[in-house]
Amino acid sequence: MSYPPPSGGWQDPAWSGQQSSPPADPTLPVSGQPIPAQPTGGDPYAPANPYAGAPTSPYQDPYAGQKLAPGQPAPDPYAAGGYPQPVYPGYGYPPAPQTNGMAVASMVVSIMGVMGICGYGIGGIIGVVGAILGHVAKRQIRERGEAGEGMANAGIIMGWISTAIALIAAVAIIGLIIFAANQDASATY
Repeated sequence: MSYPPPSGGWQDPAWSGQQSSPPADPTLPVSGQPIPAQPTGGDPYAPANPYAGAPTSPYQDPYAGQKLAPGQPAPDPYAAGGYPQPVYPGYGYPPAPQTNGMAVASMVVSIMGVMGICGYGIGGIIGVVGAILGHVAKRQIRERGEAGEGMANAGIIMGWISTAIALIAAVAIIGLIIFAANQDASATY
């Protein structure tokens, strides 16, 4: 249900019909704050640039504004005896090293070997491939400075464990086959 508007129209209860006091200076804005000084020759009504004179980027080249005389060599950043601090975009952290693909393959193949143990244990033989890939990956990681050493270690450990279990299962299965083949067929139990 809607109500009809009041007979006198809408009225603001906070407005008493009078202003409290006239502005003291007509050149000041309504808030009473002074307008910042404008440079000469500019638009007096344009706002001042609060970023005037500020560097445009925190990653500026310190040698960008230098003019070199003809024949003068460029300044050497290594002349002070140290190395210049590297600048990385975003929060100053160095980029993460690339993960070694062989380490990833080692871990995946070793996981497949562990899962292969469920197939009478013989499927775990593939774990030896994962372990060898893990050893190769660790050597590559040391040489290239890549990431993935944990994955390579996991591949080595899971690979050798699944291989050992698979070999034990294979020996047990072969032993049971030999035992069954050597039994006398006429024996009754």
